[in-house]
Amino acid sequence: MSWLEKLLPPRIQHTDPADRRTVPEGLWIKCPSCESVLYKTDLEQNQNVCPSCSHHHRISARERLNAFLDGEGRYEIGQEVVPVDALKFKDSRKYPERLKEAMDNTGETDALVVMGGAVHNISLVTACFEFGFMGGSMGSVVGERFVRGVETAIEQKVPFVCFTATGGARMQEGLLSLMQMAKTNAALTRLAKKGLPYISVLTDPTMGGVSAGFAFLGDVVMAEPKALIGFAGPRVIESTVRVTLPEGFQRAEFLQQKGAIDLMCDRRELRHKIAHTLAMLLRQPADAVS
Repeated sequence: MSWLEKLLPPRIQHTDPADRRTVPEGLWIKCPSCESVLYKTDLEQNQNVCPSCSHHHRISARERLNAFLDGEGRYEIGQEVVPVDALKFKDSRKYPERLKEAMDNTGETDALVVMGGAVHNISLVTACFEFGFMGGSMGSVVGERFVRGVETAIEQKVPFVCFTATGGARMQEGLLSLMQMAKTNAALTRLAKKGLPYISVLTDPTMGGVSAGFAFLGDVVMAEPKALIGFAGPRVIESTVRVTLPEGFQRAEFLQQKGAIDLMCDRRELRHKIAHTLAMLLRQPADAVS
């Protein structure tokens, strides 16, 4: 040690790197639209909508249902129905392995959560896709839970609302998955014959067999802003037909312009918008929405 260091000991204290405090991961999220850095808690309190540019981040099924339904009187439908590997399917991995991974990552047993409850005191049954579970793919369990939700709505004489966020049919279940298109559509036909409203809310993304089925069968079809909606994806279409697609193709704004959907609605306004629409369809007075 030099004589200067002896006279003037350093004020900066060296600490063991292992003892240094670190900032926990996941506290901040960068908006993919405007690139603003957002505090995760603030974003969640705003229903995962960017406060700067109103970009709608994807949201889990439970988060959406918690924000959408009234706090009292909720009950889940069809949670006892769980997937099975009837075809013993295997691609690069076995189907049960993919199911276990999806269950561990999301805490759900399949890609659809169905609940009964109310919105602004209007009783209803609602189904919501969990995109984090194998891309929200529709298999036998999704079809069965959807149908049970519709049947509950018929029994209780209440409307049915569905939030879609899916890549389409689940390839690991083959034809068993594809037949859910006919099964769910038949259930909605029974709902319509009872004169009960069905509202479909398309969120990002809504693709494949679901978009070709019940997603567009609603008495009113809504969509969140900039949601990707279609059957095959734009890259697949471009590579197949070898044309350049117009800007905004398959986005909610484009579909509304072409008359494919009835209206777009900000996620933060969906509760009131759906309740108001249901009151109108049920021929209830406007002040029924509290």
